[in-house]
Amino acid sequence: MAARLGALAASGLYRRRQHRQSPPPAAPGNMSNALANAACQRCQVRFAPAERIVNSNGELHHEHCFVCAQCFRPFPGGLFYEFEGRKYCEHDFQMLFAPCCGSCGEFIIGRVIKAMNSNWHPGCFRCELCDVELADLGFVKNAGRHLCRPCHNREKAKGLGRYVCQRCHLVIDEQPLMFKNDAYHPDHFSCTHCGKELTAEARELKGELYCLPCHDKMGVPICGACRRPIEGRVVNALGKQWHVEHFVCAKCEKPFLGHRHYEKKGLAYCETHYNQLFGDVCYNCSHVIEGDVVSALNKAWCVHCFSCSTCNSKLTLKNKFVEFDMKPVCKRCYEKFPLELKKRLKKLSELAARKAQPKSVGLNSA
Repeated sequence: MAARLGALAASGLYRRRQHRQSPPPAAPGNMSNALANAACQRCQVRFAPAERIVNSNGELHHEHCFVCAQCFRPFPGGLFYEFEGRKYCEHDFQMLFAPCCGSCGEFIIGRVIKAMNSNWHPGCFRCELCDVELADLGFVKNAGRHLCRPCHNREKAKGLGRYVCQRCHLVIDEQPLMFKNDAYHPDHFSCTHCGKELTAEARELKGELYCLPCHDKMGVPICGACRRPIEGRVVNALGKQWHVEHFVCAKCEKPFLGHRHYEKKGLAYCETHYNQLFGDVCYNCSHVIEGDVVSALNKAWCVHCFSCSTCNSKLTLKNKFVEFDMKPVCKRCYEKFPLELKKRLKKLSELAARKAQPKSVGLNSA
């Protein structure tokens, strides 16, 4: 039965259809004559004048006659499969004619791949080593496995203790030419585009080799770390282009993976190590200061963090403020302080100013 369906699917003899209920195709004036002469395709009995008729691709049926040839039940949703002039519901068609896939175990409707004493969906028949689809590539039987030709050659070379050429995928009998741990026939180590013999400066792109001039003409970006072509996502930073996994912190060497980085002297750092090595840390929020830095009270502040510690009003270096508890206090809030506190703060301020002044050194006259 499976063999029948293999030929059946390839030849397109069966059809998947969906019927519609409609009157027989006839001109309005001739409707009565058409119905009088029409007969059911299945039982050959004529139709009653007021009877509902099923028209399936020009074939007329009584409603009770338009059923599966196997289970004699109406077609669910009107869907049926036709084979050798008989119509079947989907379930019975699969049970009678459809083979099971040797990989997924599901019924196969449509194209069937017959190989290795089994039936396969085209998408399920794959190389057992590299998983490439074999339906249109062909395969080689190797130790009971179905393999693509390159994998078969590699397995064969492995058994012989030899190398396989990365260009032609055949076993190399002579001394191989090695490039980045891949083996080539000496006459196959050439540029895919211009055919020139390659050197150690060869570039690889999508499994093909190119000389440096041809590769540069293709406009493929080169990673600033590994110097290999970037075929997927590109990171643009520090005036170079990088593989995502190669753009890392200069200190901890962890990839940024889309997170923010900080640049210093041509190197990139994560926030933690930039702060440890170079950063001005805001006294208020303890984060690295981005942009302008406010230097006041012998501390560094973010512009938006430099504010009155009492009323939170924003301050600049042009505003008058007083240091209280190592934080700025605006003039308005300072005026509300108790008199004794203001006197003490004034005395501390004057003392600090005197300590900051350089001491004068007296010179004895000769």
